[in-house]
Amino acid sequence: MEENKKPLHVGIIMDGNGRWAVSRGKKRSYGHNAGSANVDRIVTHAFQNGIKTLTLYAFSAENWARPQEEVDELMRLLKVYFKKFIKKIIKNKVRLFVMGDLTKLTDDLQKTIKECMDASAQYTEHVLNIAINYGGRQEIVYAVNRLIKKGQEITVDGISQELYTAQFGEPDLIIRTGGEMRISNFMLYQGAYSELYFTDVLWPDFSETELDKALESFVGRKRRFGKI
Repeated sequence: MEENKKPLHVGIIMDGNGRWAVSRGKKRSYGHNAGSANVDRIVTHAFQNGIKTLTLYAFSAENWARPQEEVDELMRLLKVYFKKFIKKIIKNKVRLFVMGDLTKLTDDLQKTIKECMDASAQYTEHVLNIAINYGGRQEIVYAVNRLIKKGQEITVDGISQELYTAQFGEPDLIIRTGGEMRISNFMLYQGAYSELYFTDVLWPDFSETELDKALESFVGRKRRFGKI
């Protein structure tokens, strides 16, 4: 892979956990557990391959409409993930950031997230950014309201500076697993010129080799940003 063409910021829409479980005659929660276990493998491989920031779409603002049992399981897994991997994240000097409206989460989960973010805030080489209760449209409204409160003019650059990801830059590549070919309200503003990669592979089966395929696809493209 050409060093100067590697994507520095990659976003992943981790789709397909439920269908993966159902295809095996299991409950959807079984798939979410498998998908959660896959996160660590992909995060490790991504950082080893020169990615600086990895943004994972873990729970959208629309996911609250899912059955309560499934929502509860997803929240449980998030808490387990943060508690389990924070030591590894700190050991590897990875900064953990969580973007989205966290006020709708339980106080306990909010506390756990804050502890993890605070403990890794000093690290800058690699960033693991996890989107929870996140929506791209909601993020744009959030950014605009921040500008209004500051009494600043609403501009393209102004909005960019108020987005959750302002300090991490725009994603070079957005990957979606699971076979669907849509963005689903993920980083709509900052992803305007991101390269897109869709795969039929369901998230629990999205291996290091599959990530390599996505990165190789990125290297083979020419980014024009509206130019010739």
